[in-house]
Amino acid sequence: MSETGNRLRKLLESPNFDPQNYVKQLSQQSDGDRDLQEHRQKIQTLADETAQNLKKNVYKNYRQFIETAKEISYLESEMYQLSHILTEQKTIMESITQALLSADKDETSKEMQAAFPKETEEVKQRTLTSLLEKVEGGKNIMDTPGRHLVYNGDLVEFDVDNMSPIQKVHAFLMNDCLLIATWLPNRRGTVKYKYNALYDLESFAVVNVKDNPPMKDMFKILMFPDSRIFQAENSKVKKEWLEILDETKKSRVTKDRHKKEEEVPTSPVRAEVSNNPFDMEDDEDQAGAEENVDLSLEWIQELPEDLDVCIAQRDFEGAVDLLDKLNEYLKDQPVTQRVKELRSKVEERVRQLTEVLVFELSPDRSLRGGPKATRRAVSQLIRLGQSTKACELFLKNRAAAVQTAIRQLRIEGATLLYIHKLCNIFFTCLLETAKEFEMDFAGNTGCYSAFVVWSRSTMRMFVDAFTKQVFDSKESLSTAAECVKVAKEHCQQLTEIGLDLTFTLQSLLVKDIKAGLLSYKDIIIEATKHRNSEEMWRRMNLMTPEALTKLKDEMRTCGMGSFEQYTGDDCWVNLSYTIVAFTKQMMSFLEEGLKLYFPELHMVLLESLREIILVAVQHVDYSLRCEQDPEKKSFILQNASFLHDTVLPVVERRFEEGVGKPAKQLQDLRKSTRPVRINPESTTSVV
Repeated sequence: MSETGNRLRKLLESPNFDPQNYVKQLSQQSDGDRDLQEHRQKIQTLADETAQNLKKNVYKNYRQFIETAKEISYLESEMYQLSHILTEQKTIMESITQALLSADKDETSKEMQAAFPKETEEVKQRTLTSLLEKVEGGKNIMDTPGRHLVYNGDLVEFDVDNMSPIQKVHAFLMNDCLLIATWLPNRRGTVKYKYNALYDLESFAVVNVKDNPPMKDMFKILMFPDSRIFQAENSKVKKEWLEILDETKKSRVTKDRHKKEEEVPTSPVRAEVSNNPFDMEDDEDQAGAEENVDLSLEWIQELPEDLDVCIAQRDFEGAVDLLDKLNEYLKDQPVTQRVKELRSKVEERVRQLTEVLVFELSPDRSLRGGPKATRRAVSQLIRLGQSTKACELFLKNRAAAVQTAIRQLRIEGATLLYIHKLCNIFFTCLLETAKEFEMDFAGNTGCYSAFVVWSRSTMRMFVDAFTKQVFDSKESLSTAAECVKVAKEHCQQLTEIGLDLTFTLQSLLVKDIKAGLLSYKDIIIEATKHRNSEEMWRRMNLMTPEALTKLKDEMRTCGMGSFEQYTGDDCWVNLSYTIVAFTKQMMSFLEEGLKLYFPELHMVLLESLREIILVAVQHVDYSLRCEQDPEKKSFILQNASFLHDTVLPVVERRFEEGVGKPAKQLQDLRKSTRPVRINPESTTSVV
């Protein structure tokens, strides 16, 4: 920029710039209209440069803005998951504390229950029964003895993906389950609701959803692998639901724990006196076994608490190591009453550990780490003897990752470029998943069939995205052929690991490819008929040697090596424009069809070629029959000879090279369209 332009920029950028004074001074200093026009041009140039610089800055930072937004979204997801983990740990710690402090409370609770047992149960059950009479399909809920109502109220269910309201529901919280009923639009008598779902208290977790106006007063219920979001009437009702759900779940856990402890006799029971001497020997053997199993070791005494600590600290490997150590110690020991008690305590921790590992593999977790991020949870589940569940969860996690990667792929630019990106992302994910699966489940060959089934289902996901972009958008046959070729090449890479999905890919694409071939065949036939209707049977004049050279190269590319015998030194071609255009279009169709060729498409491609050729042959035959001029008849015969002796043999040979076997239908067609014998004095031709 010139020095004058720099001074003008500094003047306009100064904080004390006054437009009115500036214009006034400029008018006084100018000699006439020409000076004002020049100054206006300078300001306009400066404005254009400023706008261009702003645009460059926007384009420069556009990608950074997108990446920042993605990172914020990922960070929000991670923070949500971290919040859920902290909530789980808090619940576990509270459960441990509650279990330690509940001894005294249990005695008082038992005294109260003993004093008013029947009245409380009857009132609660009567209330629940009266409410369930309003629920269509809820009569069998009261079949479980001891079930009673804790809390109920109206909620609004929202869609998890787009946070839009779905329906109004009424929730019934009972001491062992949660019933969701939908409102009936057309009420019938006392029935107001319809049964929707029933969840056991141990099968779901409750998570608070942070208010984000207008989305507020919501909480989420997580049931692997699904989740549901409900909105309360106000914040007070939401708080009540969260607190009562939490208290009810804790009460259920405490009740189940005490029930198990009560089943184990804590005080000696006087046995009946038996005179059978063999019974006395059995009792002595059992007593001796009790003495032989030493469970007084410090690490065994502290094992349940150590497992709780490992689960709370997410030390999964340490927890499984402790379980392996215990199993190894008790492997050759007799199963005594004390061993059963210890096993029951440990099995509860194993269940909790399994639930945490299952959540680690759920699709709700972060998918950014790739298949290696699941290795830790998968290996521990396999060590726990849950290889089938580990396989199922691993494949579900990877399916969600593949689906997310495909959805995040931006549709921009040419279709072929998008297909290259799509194939690269999908088949890379599939290859990485296969390698990780082989590493994690090396000793579980029974899981490999599940991986093959999973691969076929994910291939359908890929084909859906592929078809939507290539075939549904009505791309040209050449573009579709190139895209299918790219997909085939990427699919062949999976054979490196012994996985061949080529047949699956072909079977999923055959319907769309068939429709594309038939559609393009109809286009060629219509175009050929249109040219035939305007046919004048005149030689082609290409006007310039360059155009003739270009046509020779095109025909040579199509396989017409003898085309030069129909050309001379000048720019004339001894063939009609219709026949030349037909030849190029049909050979192009043949080449694209061979790129798309599957064995299932053999007859489709063959019949399409036959129909296209018949249109040209029938037109030539009709013209010979109707033409009166001997010179034109001779020219038409020359074109017919070109079709029969040059074009059709090339089509047959190229089809056989691409498919691997001869085309009998094309051979029969060429024999039936042998060169036409003409009687110059007749208006008919004999085929």
